[in-house]
Amino acid sequence: MLLRVMGGLALGCALPAAPALADEGPQKVFTFKDPRITESSGLAPSPTRDGVYYTHNDSSAAPVFYAVGSDGRTKATFRLRGAEARDWEAMAAVKDPATGRGVLWFADIGDNQDSWPDVSVYRVDEPETLRDATLTATRYRLRYADGPRNAEGIMVHPGTGRLYVVSKQFAGSVYAAPKKLRADRTNVLRRVAAAPIMATDAAYAPDGSSYVVRTYISATLYRPSGEMIARVSMPELKQAESIAYTRDGRYLLTGSEGANSPVYRVPIPARDRQAKAVRTVTATPSTRPVAKETPREGLSGRDVLVWLAAAAGATGMITFLARRTR
Repeated sequence: MLLRVMGGLALGCALPAAPALADEGPQKVFTFKDPRITESSGLAPSPTRDGVYYTHNDSSAAPVFYAVGSDGRTKATFRLRGAEARDWEAMAAVKDPATGRGVLWFADIGDNQDSWPDVSVYRVDEPETLRDATLTATRYRLRYADGPRNAEGIMVHPGTGRLYVVSKQFAGSVYAAPKKLRADRTNVLRRVAAAPIMATDAAYAPDGSSYVVRTYISATLYRPSGEMIARVSMPELKQAESIAYTRDGRYLLTGSEGANSPVYRVPIPARDRQAKAVRTVTATPSTRPVAKETPREGLSGRDVLVWLAAAAGATGMITFLARRTR
């Protein structure tokens, strides 16, 4: 937990604050009322029900998720039968294009020491009724082709159903799972794109036209090819952990860990403003981590050097603390 907070401070030193890209500002949707929801790490709106949101807690919690109403009150609690919860960090919710039913994914991928030989994701059909129940999920084991990674983001393409994992390293990456996952063997994750440093969550748009990656500071929109579209300012949160699109794809939802934590709705720039944002925020397509992109206009070379020095100092501090807390 300490490393996450320090990571956020490091990014605050290393990156400039991106300007808001839409006239309408963030709006609080609700606050979690359930005292059991203390580390909301994954968030997704129901793909089939209006006004219903799913969330789950972070590390060392039970394999449990919650259905929450737009008033922030828990409607139902669900437990996954036979599942583990070493460090659930993310979830995704999509509609099965073949059946029209909702499908929920939960990711046990928070390998903080980069030491797990494999990680797991769980797939479960969205509950038909919102009342407490124990559900049977399918477990898929995943292994990174380039070695263990700590990750906090997953996303599922709504058209193909393909799963992606976003790692949290200082050189973050997007990893693609096989087109068809196998429950009887370990599936290999292969790097397909760069991601911002210290990514805490990710999500695909409902129409599959873009995806978003959240960090402690902001969120970045990408085309499926990995090309950057725009960077979106986020509201200040205690510990920004989650990101999702609303069902209509017009807004982003973002949340935080902590008791009685809030969930905000943030507008997505219109397409014409996204195009303008690409020209003003970055000078090159996003084939590299966001921290290495060209800074905003009006920034001097000295500013860049200051950021790099601050980032290096923060990295050293994080490494020192990591060794002290092991």
